[in-house]
Amino acid sequence: QVQLVESGGGLVQPGGSLRLSCAASGSILSINSMGWYRQAPGKQRDMVAIITRDGRPNYVDSVKGRFTISRDNAKNTVYLQMNSLKPEDTAVYYCNANGFLNYARSFTSWAQGTQVTVSS
Repeated sequence: QVQLVESGGGLVQPGGSLRLSCAASGSILSINSMGWYRQAPGKQRDMVAIITRDGRPNYVDSVKGRFTISRDNAKNTVYLQMNSLKPEDTAVYYCNANGFLNYARSFTSWAQGTQVTVSS
């Protein structure tokens, strides 16, 4: 089993910054993509940012230039630096990881979610 543990959510004023972290643990052979998704009340869960194992990022248009995703492969950890936060960024943020437990078994895991609230 693979466990993902998030940290870093909270309440911040518009224009502020937060940094989310997500660490994966378990019997992991390798992790391919890691990413962040978010779900606002009454809405579906949408991709925010994804990063490949070799560090190539992909962002949803609404966060480009404000959010930065990064990862530390040695620590099986992904980060999301969120700057210039807006009220519409308010959501529960979920970390996701995809990879292999061994050469024959893949995995997809989700973290428990962390609340990010942008409000004055």
